[in-house]
Amino acid sequence: MTEAAPVPAPAPKKDPLKAFRGIMAGTLILEVIVVALALPVIAKLHGGVGTLVGWVAFGFIAVFIAMCAFVRRPWAIPAVVGLHVLLIATWILLPALGVIGVIFGLVWTYMLWLRKDLLKRMAEGRLPSQQQQQT
Repeated sequence: MTEAAPVPAPAPKKDPLKAFRGIMAGTLILEVIVVALALPVIAKLHGGVGTLVGWVAFGFIAVFIAMCAFVRRPWAIPAVVGLHVLLIATWILLPALGVIGVIFGLVWTYMLWLRKDLLKRMAEGRLPSQQQQQT
């Protein structure tokens, strides 16, 4: 009995969400930079970065950097949204961090709207990579 040679799997299609994940990671890094730039404000207003507010800022910096590694996971977007809710809630400790949270919350709202539009266009087959080549 002869078995047929296994058929090689077709090459994977380009993943349009891969670029979107890169944009998400880049936005998280921009947030790290902006929160780090708030550290001098924290030092000036709260007597140093070793205070509670300073440790909260360092915590956000560490978590945003760590989230860059997990942007492809299905739970990443809800986690980022939750982090921004917490960042906005820090308005109580330091209004500057709350303002950063509001601004980047608006950025993420726009990005998630773009993601929704991308997924809709993918489902409808309207992306340029899904169009047939004319010969």
